[in-house]
Amino acid sequence: MTTNTYLAIGWASTWHDFWRGDIGEWIITRGLRIVMLILAAILAARFVQWTARRITRRIDADFRESDALVRSETTKHRQAVASVISWVTIALLCVVVIVEITDIVDIPVGSLVAPAAVLGAALGFGAQRVVQDLLSGFFIITEKQYGFGDLVALTVAGIALPAEGTVEDVTLRVTKLRSSEGEVFTIPNGQIVKTVNQSKDWARAVVDIPVPTTSDLNKVNEVLHHVCDEAMENKQMAALMLDKPQLMGVESIELDTVNLRMVARTLPGKQFEVGRQLRVLVVAALRRAGIASPAESSPTVGALSPTATSAIAEDPQNGGHDK
Repeated sequence: MTTNTYLAIGWASTWHDFWRGDIGEWIITRGLRIVMLILAAILAARFVQWTARRITRRIDADFRESDALVRSETTKHRQAVASVISWVTIALLCVVVIVEITDIVDIPVGSLVAPAAVLGAALGFGAQRVVQDLLSGFFIITEKQYGFGDLVALTVAGIALPAEGTVEDVTLRVTKLRSSEGEVFTIPNGQIVKTVNQSKDWARAVVDIPVPTTSDLNKVNEVLHHVCDEAMENKQMAALMLDKPQLMGVESIELDTVNLRMVARTLPGKQFEVGRQLRVLVVAALRRAGIASPAESSPTVGALSPTATSAIAEDPQNGGHDK
């Protein structure tokens, strides 16, 4: 035999002895099971995420294909629940994998009691904020405070101004909002003090109309009632409103203006669009009726030129005197 043959036999014998040894046997039996378990968990997590995205897209596609102008409360809640279920499923999957791995490596459960007690106490103090977020998220979902696509204003602890925007994602721990400027706010659920949902079931457009105190209020009311009728005749506006706009009357009285209020019940989240269109109709109707705005009706004072002042002073008919 040649030297290469002896080397090959030696390597084969060493490799055979390695797999027959304790380390090789552990890799074949337990190590391979752990690797397969982790790979199966990763594939299951990917499948759960894919299923959740597919359900969300299906719900969104059903809404876009329908004739509805806004999402129903059931649709918004289903999308939020789908996101939460996927998140909880992945978390439970991780826990199951960790328990199975400890069972494979034969870690005695009894020996983990004392370390688990210490770790639980440490987590109780350090992770109490996380637990608070999870509990708050659970009640937000079960009480249907808001869902996907809702327009909300959330008062956050420690922040003066509320966070306003459209709900893009809801999990048990955080809520994600996108503002009108495109910014995304990620808010822990445990820090939410007050929730104002501006698009639940229905909304109300409120339009305050200032008119001069010298105006004939009977005429103004007649013009505004005609605006209410005109709004219902507009197909685009009528599709966004639940009923005819109503004139509530005088809301407040100031020094030179009287403020009248007009309200209209609208579809969820459509109160701002209806309010803008109502203001356009009100301004056009008041202008056609010859009712000036407070700025137009207020008197103006202008400075006279020196030439005009001298002419007035020298004019005997205006009380002037000739030098």
